[in-house]
Amino acid sequence: MNILYYIAIILLSGMIFAKIATLIKLPHVTGYLVSGIFIGPYFLELIPGDLVPRLNIISEFALGFIAYNIGSALNIIKIKSIQSGIVKIAIFESFGAVTLVTLSMIFIFNLSFQFSIVLGAIAAATAPAATIMVIRQYNAKGPLVDTLIPVVALDNAIGIILFTIMVSIAKTFTPSGASLHLSLGQEITRSFLNIGMAIAIGCLVGCILTYVVDHIRSLDELLCFIIAIISLSIGTAKTLDISSMLLCMVIGVTVSNLTVSSVKTLAVIEKFTPPVYVLFFVLASLKIDLHVFKQVGYIGIGYILCRIIGKIIGAKLGTKLVNASKEIQTYLGYTLIPQAGVALGLALLAEIKIPEFGGTIRTIIIGSTIVYELIGPVITKIALMKANQISSK
Repeated sequence: MNILYYIAIILLSGMIFAKIATLIKLPHVTGYLVSGIFIGPYFLELIPGDLVPRLNIISEFALGFIAYNIGSALNIIKIKSIQSGIVKIAIFESFGAVTLVTLSMIFIFNLSFQFSIVLGAIAAATAPAATIMVIRQYNAKGPLVDTLIPVVALDNAIGIILFTIMVSIAKTFTPSGASLHLSLGQEITRSFLNIGMAIAIGCLVGCILTYVVDHIRSLDELLCFIIAIISLSIGTAKTLDISSMLLCMVIGVTVSNLTVSSVKTLAVIEKFTPPVYVLFFVLASLKIDLHVFKQVGYIGIGYILCRIIGKIIGAKLGTKLVNASKEIQTYLGYTLIPQAGVALGLALLAEIKIPEFGGTIRTIIIGSTIVYELIGPVITKIALMKANQISSK
């Protein structure tokens, strides 16, 4: 069957399951993920398993836009005006989850060091879409909300950088990485060089995009240019073997901090990306084997619980360190539970970079994402209500 038929099936099934998710008051992303499992090769078999690698370009494209949007939320002036300790809070809550997940995988579940550090790095990421959805739905306002949004953006940035480093370390312990004959020190050095290169190229491309944003009037032309820039950046990252997500995120950071017109780029992107995101999330869960779910079930439960506990403890310590208000200290950690796009993207990259165990990580992250997207928005809403950030009217 022609590949376009399969794309049509993916989009239509994603839309249908998203509607069903909305009816039972669940996020769209939950519907997309369930849709992928339902139509995939291990259930209805509407989509063959060998199609997924042929559509990897769509996933890479979507990740570029997800990363750009994360970077766009990192406006330094806004972050400083909200809370001087935002960076410290984000570091503590991120590393709280990373540390607890990594240690539990090694010492409780007896998993390999390389597997544990990669899964631990992914634990830092939070789903901004699910969190912002709750804030908008209930018109939540207050100091907790003002702190939450930049913290979510920062912890995703931390997650992407940590993941890049941990994958480099993990590769030295795997057969595919050992074939490169690089020592641990050389791999770490290379990962930092790659991070530096991604940041440098991202800043340069961001400056170019800023100039265009400030001088172009046609929104259609702007959209074409943004798509070209993101595509070129992803292609450059693949050619140089650097993180495409980090590069695109830095582009977003640069544009956000150099021009007040950065909001215009986000508005243009929002009109284009919905079908791309549907394809991304459905494709992410297409190859999920329900039998594998059973095999990694206890590890997935451990990951879910340890990440939640790590986020809560880390946020508590970070907010106490910067003397944040009582409601922020008490409830911030509970609002950081949702996890979706960035974590899924990193899991897909793990499967490509470290095939020895990347598929298992992807299965764990997809399963945990479904759980987080079920419970995360509800817990976030309760935390915002307890902190008096939602009007009772």
